[in-house]
Amino acid sequence: MALTFYYGSGSPFAWRVWLALEHKGLSYDLKVLSFDKREHKTPEFLAINPRGEVPALVDDGFAIFESNAIVEYIAERWPEGPSLLPADLHQRAIQRRMIREIDNHFVEAVEMMVRPLLEPGLPDAAERTAKGLAALRTEFAYWEKLLTSDWFGGGAPSAADFTLYPSVAMLGRIETRKPGTVPADLVTPKMGAWQQRMRALPITEKTWPPHWR
Repeated sequence: MALTFYYGSGSPFAWRVWLALEHKGLSYDLKVLSFDKREHKTPEFLAINPRGEVPALVDDGFAIFESNAIVEYIAERWPEGPSLLPADLHQRAIQRRMIREIDNHFVEAVEMMVRPLLEPGLPDAAERTAKGLAALRTEFAYWEKLLTSDWFGGGAPSAADFTLYPSVAMLGRIETRKPGTVPADLVTPKMGAWQQRMRALPITEKTWPPHWR
């Protein structure tokens, strides 16, 4: 098996795939692309992903991109070992729904808050940040109710956990770089405990963004 994973440090979308690969215990060749050098826009990489975005996965010549599609491919291509999606049809549908909710709502709220920090010259930067924080409070309250066990997939970490965690961890990164940006009470109690469980996983330590260390 020749498996190559194209990754960019700090990309929450690439991180969720890396977590999935490690969760499944797969062997792969890690290719870290430099955003500063625009290695994700080279002709060689554009031949793999014409959109020029990470992550991408190449399995014996078959290329797949878009993080959620990659995670589902991994789950179906290597069904043995730890699961990424539940076997039960209804539970699997719920998990897929949660993954889409994360992208459509939680990630959007994080990006709304982060963009003014990356582009401080925006005329409505303060307003964007405030809207992002308000949306994140709503999101944390929502996910707090959905977390009825240690993990969003039930008894073990799963695709939903790996999808949500990188964006939650991004908030910690923001606070490290710009102290006082993220309110101390933003993360709800159960979500805070879940975040600590995720951080303690060996696969999280192994996949921690290199430039965050």
